[in-house]
Amino acid sequence: MHGWMGRVLRVDLTREETRTEPLDGELAATYLGGRGMGMRLLFDEARGVADPLAPENLLVFAAGPITGTVAPTSGRFSVTTLSPLTGTGFDANSGGRWGPMLKAAGFDALAIQGAAERPVVLEVVEGSARLVEAGGLWGANVPETTGALAGKGRSVACIGPAGERLVRLAAIMNDGTRACARGGVGAVMGSKRLKAIVVGGGARPSVADPEGFEFVRYETGKMLKANPVTARGLPEFGTAALINILNEAGALPTRNYQLSRFDQAEAISGEALKSRFVTGKRGCWGCPIACTRRTKVGDVQGEGPEYESLWALGADCGIADLETIVRANYLCNELGLDTISVGATIACAMELSEQGLLSGGPVFGDATQLLPLVRATAYREGLGDELAEGSARLAARHGAPQLAMQVKGMEIPAYDPRAMQSQGLAYATSNRGGCHLRANMMGPTVLGLPKLVDRMNGRGQAGLAIEIQNLNAVLDSLVMCKFGHMALAEDHYARLLSTVTGRRFSEGEMLRTGERIWTLERLYNLRRGFTAKDDTLPPRLLEEPAQVGPARGRVVELAPMLEEYYRFRGWTREGIPSERKLAELGLSAEGKEALGC
Repeated sequence: MHGWMGRVLRVDLTREETRTEPLDGELAATYLGGRGMGMRLLFDEARGVADPLAPENLLVFAAGPITGTVAPTSGRFSVTTLSPLTGTGFDANSGGRWGPMLKAAGFDALAIQGAAERPVVLEVVEGSARLVEAGGLWGANVPETTGALAGKGRSVACIGPAGERLVRLAAIMNDGTRACARGGVGAVMGSKRLKAIVVGGGARPSVADPEGFEFVRYETGKMLKANPVTARGLPEFGTAALINILNEAGALPTRNYQLSRFDQAEAISGEALKSRFVTGKRGCWGCPIACTRRTKVGDVQGEGPEYESLWALGADCGIADLETIVRANYLCNELGLDTISVGATIACAMELSEQGLLSGGPVFGDATQLLPLVRATAYREGLGDELAEGSARLAARHGAPQLAMQVKGMEIPAYDPRAMQSQGLAYATSNRGGCHLRANMMGPTVLGLPKLVDRMNGRGQAGLAIEIQNLNAVLDSLVMCKFGHMALAEDHYARLLSTVTGRRFSEGEMLRTGERIWTLERLYNLRRGFTAKDDTLPPRLLEEPAQVGPARGRVVELAPMLEEYYRFRGWTREGIPSERKLAELGLSAEGKEALGC
């Protein structure tokens, strides 16, 4: 096989057994890798799993056919499982070096079930695998674990104390500071007593058409270097540049989404971060963009924070102390936590306290509480034990579920959809819960990429949202960075895929693959009891108009967008894929099984 390594590693932690099986060629052609392959395995093998933290839950680490090649931004991988935060089928995505090193070890995917009797480390090196006792690493933080296991030609993915304590906001960290952050995937790894996975080796994916691939690689490289966002904006300021942009647009959620502008945004902006704390930049494997900021506070060095982290730990909590935000970001990486959900859950606690529903809770704008609350969340100490459950469970416990800014149980990120109407549609329909990475509408609504659309009127944009959702399913399965799409067209990805694998993928066929993956995820969630009623937003966004900024007086007009979305998807009014659509995608049998008909 070209592109794919042709092997999957099966791990049964309960029996302490590993075995290698050949990669199904039809599975690879139909679902590519990464997110698509992970969801296909989850759909087939995790039917009866009720509790995401039970040993029966499946945990899939998967690279894609482009991972580990010299194609730009090809250094990513995906983790798929049943989420303990949302109860949905879930995938999380990360960059760094771990994905290419998985393929260097000779595998396309690891499929892990069961739970070890004692904490273990999985070593996958040079085509073979073994389980070894974690020893004193259980209880260690991410830098300690990574430092103990990393070596030349090896990459480490691990959990910190948060994952060990089954915190529903726990991340899986790789290469020290990169994160499969969202959905509590780190808690699943912790429930299996799997402390870390070490991968490495000398294998490399082969390319079917080296000459054709080299031409497309050269062409895409030129496009990335010519685009102002990927050539200048992201390398210069990273994603943190969005703070001022979104604040000016009136789309920067503040104080648990009570406001859509932050008066002190300049203090936590990308410009402020660069002038005070940035020491350099870093890119993932094969990435010419290098959007990650190397930073230093006092004697402590680290990476980030990214835009989402600056927002979640800053504006959403009403905090403008940039040094404390940077330190909180470091602490989340050290303990293995999702910065978005942690910050948003703390913001929810702040509003509960503000309304007198959480006695002695934190208050907006108090930076002195941030670091202690992050640490308490990771170790489930005091109020941190409640924060560790996420905002939906926290708010419900205190009698105000409407104060959790979440969709399907996962905290929504840093784009107020009252000022970006179609972003509200993207949040509501996201299969994994509140997410901007399923379809980030900032490009067309704010930046004008690939073209500018009316951000205050989302009607007529369902087709655009669907196209972005389908393409992102492909990118997460190749696996490639979404930032590349700011400069590259769909045709570039189809030609990269074709020249690497030797299988002819037209642009339309590639996007149809993305639609198949999206629809399979929908079927999985329908099978688990999710319905169209879950395709919604927090009441605040539907009922409370924005108070300041360009969107003042507006709420999200979700209902007409959702009706249009279902129609364009070929789904019923109840959000169920039609028999005709399922037949088009080759999912008729899966539909009958999931829908019980």
